[in-house]
Amino acid sequence: MNAPFVKQYREERELTIALAVDLSASGLFGSSDRSKRESLAELAALLAFSAIQNNDKVGLVLFTEEVEIYLPPAKGQEHVLRILREILFHPARRRGTDLRGALRFLNRVMRRRAIVFLLSDFVIPENGGEDEDQSAEDILFKELSTTRRRHDLVCAKVSDPRETELPDVGRVLLEDAETGELLEVNTSDRSFRERYAEENLNRAREFELSLRRRGIDHFGFSTHLDYVKDLREFFRIREGRRRG
Repeated sequence: MNAPFVKQYREERELTIALAVDLSASGLFGSSDRSKRESLAELAALLAFSAIQNNDKVGLVLFTEEVEIYLPPAKGQEHVLRILREILFHPARRRGTDLRGALRFLNRVMRRRAIVFLLSDFVIPENGGEDEDQSAEDILFKELSTTRRRHDLVCAKVSDPRETELPDVGRVLLEDAETGELLEVNTSDRSFRERYAEENLNRAREFELSLRRRGIDHFGFSTHLDYVKDLREFFRIREGRRRG
């Protein structure tokens, strides 16, 4: 026909989104209007509705020390509403956290590559699990790396201001929400408050650095701040990096 033929392709845009939400008892803490669990539920709802608007499939894993709910990825408003109902109203059967177990379950059931959002406060138990030669953090980051190779992993970490700064209110009795362990501390001691803040800030920085070294995207947000603007910026940078 004396003219070249141009074959045009339309990129397949349908994605699979997996929301893995931590329901452990540490998420019940909150010093402002919202607890950490409520903040995680709000973010999960936002991600779920964004998925349905893009005609993507979305699935759900709710976990504590065990996987308590699994909804396979699917489309549709009715499916998303069920996801929101489970996130908001499911009564957790256990109090502890097993991030590694949740990731192993997700890697087993999600055969096709997905965008995995791991939503948690990432309060890691001190016990190392089945391998006494490795710390709990080492074991967790090994599983995070495995998930990163199989999927597009994003860790969303919620925090509360009182986890990095204690008020001066005298002697208080603190309880570990997951283990029930009690500890009396003197918050009037300025040096104690400073050490508390420094150790928690260092732990948060080390966690973020460990994720960055492994190429895992990380989004941090707080119970007392509006994070929507920061979330938009996070996805804008992610999209620019992928195109680059």
